[in-house]
Amino acid sequence: MKKNVAIVGFGGMGGWHSEYILKSDVVNLAGIYDISEERMEYARQKGIRTYASLEEVLRDPAVDIVLCATPNHVHPEIVIQALQAGKNTISEKPVCLNSSSLADMIAASEKSGKLFTVHQNRRWDGDFLAMKKIYDNGILGDIFNIESRVQGSHGIPGDWRAKKEYGGGMMLDWGVHLIDQAFQMIKEKAVQIYARMDHVTNYEVDDGFKMEILFESGKRYFVEVGTSNFITMPRWYMQGENGTAMMPGWKVSEGKIVCCENWKQENVIPVKTAAGLTKTMAPRDKDTVRTHDMQEIPSDVHDFYRNFCKAIDGEEPQLITHPQIMRVMKAMEAAFLSDRTGKPVDFEK
Repeated sequence: MKKNVAIVGFGGMGGWHSEYILKSDVVNLAGIYDISEERMEYARQKGIRTYASLEEVLRDPAVDIVLCATPNHVHPEIVIQALQAGKNTISEKPVCLNSSSLADMIAASEKSGKLFTVHQNRRWDGDFLAMKKIYDNGILGDIFNIESRVQGSHGIPGDWRAKKEYGGGMMLDWGVHLIDQAFQMIKEKAVQIYARMDHVTNYEVDDGFKMEILFESGKRYFVEVGTSNFITMPRWYMQGENGTAMMPGWKVSEGKIVCCENWKQENVIPVKTAAGLTKTMAPRDKDTVRTHDMQEIPSDVHDFYRNFCKAIDGEEPQLITHPQIMRVMKAMEAAFLSDRTGKPVDFEK
């Protein structure tokens, strides 16, 4: 039997969830609530039931799951109320603004006996899954460097995401996804974090950042988010001892893998530059390397709801767990600390 979901907060992500819920094979849309009468009227025009208040949502015995898709700063208040009312609860990301608030949310979940998770939907992105497959299958040999970038040129959004009090900024908006992907890809302790925040168009919150995560084996994972990039760098760049993988944008079909077939190349032809020549930086002979296409990995973001419903019924464990959520939150806190101090921050040692 399908479970009923009520959405609290019917902005961009609330609307996105409503579209997916209406197509879902495991959940129904019970209705929505938003403090904006304009958004409530928009929902009614689409034939979606509206609740008069959050309290009405929580009193409805038909509601199995409350989805919180409000601005970030009010997530803890709404999530804790929903859990205390006996509702399984999903929070949009970032789950909250600090690990202390997250600890309160987790405690409320444990006390109520109801499930609580965060919508880390980027785990189902095709670009991430393709790169994770390359990491896992060993085609590049031992991986020593991964670079993950999301860049645009429209500046930070001008709504609440530009305000510190509401939990704005690109670290909380996009960093939460890219860090989660890093931890899903590399199953090691992250021993050090170094980060620098950008303030090109906004001085209240970060409108971009650069962050390096050092893992215990020595692997480096570089995360970069920018909103003032009029020429973008590759979405993904991965280096191993035996080859390199690169994806320029979101499309897996545009990525490529180049592996070394013969490390020693005889008779390297130097590259001549304006002021000299170099053999070291000369391109490889095509006979010493092999190029592979990237593999599309089937995925379905509906699996998020499928898993959560099965977890409620005790049929399988949650995919997005409390320790995983807390780890990402603490990594973001370490990044902010690193930026304030200008120094690397020890992590998980």
